[in-house]
Amino acid sequence: MGLAKYLAQIWEKPKENLGVAWKTRLVEWRKQPAILKVDSPLRPDKAHRLGYRAKKGFVVARVRLARGGRRREWISSGRKSHNSRMLKIVEKNYRGVAEERCQDEFSNLEVLDSYYAGDDGKNFWYEIIMVDPNAPEIKADKRISWICRKRGRVYRGLTSASRKSRGLRHKGKGAEKMRPSVSANKKKMIRRYGLRRG
Repeated sequence: MGLAKYLAQIWEKPKENLGVAWKTRLVEWRKQPAILKVDSPLRPDKAHRLGYRAKKGFVVARVRLARGGRRREWISSGRKSHNSRMLKIVEKNYRGVAEERCQDEFSNLEVLDSYYAGDDGKNFWYEIIMVDPNAPEIKADKRISWICRKRGRVYRGLTSASRKSRGLRHKGKGAEKMRPSVSANKKKMIRRYGLRRG
């Protein structure tokens, strides 16, 4: 069994498998900036599967996000039907927000993909794989040169995390209104049937 498979097994349950090293790493990360460019990926097997290559034009950044904001505010009086459940139905997941913040920080690069790096009681950490679309090594590589023509992917909801939060991992029954998007489907229904916005 190769190194990549051993790493994948460790990251199935990292808190149990890494032990003290896991806690020590998080203590160091808390002292670092929220967005930090790193020399090499923490999970080389995962990064390689997502398209990362150890050559010029590829950049890896680690992003820290504060947890929380997923519970509804308490309403002391009156009956509010939308307050019947405590959990908010949010439009974006943590990983998608981390990709957007990283794109804001490195505006000359383009987000390729991202993966989980760690979490504790207060924070989440994700590593974002970014590509320089102006680098000659990227333009010459047929496997990744397509990203030079796809600018602003993260803002248009085209990354893997964004597609998941948009519901595009499913096809067929139950996902009829997801394509091209929920808002586009709503506009189409208004034009076709004259329905008012609810």
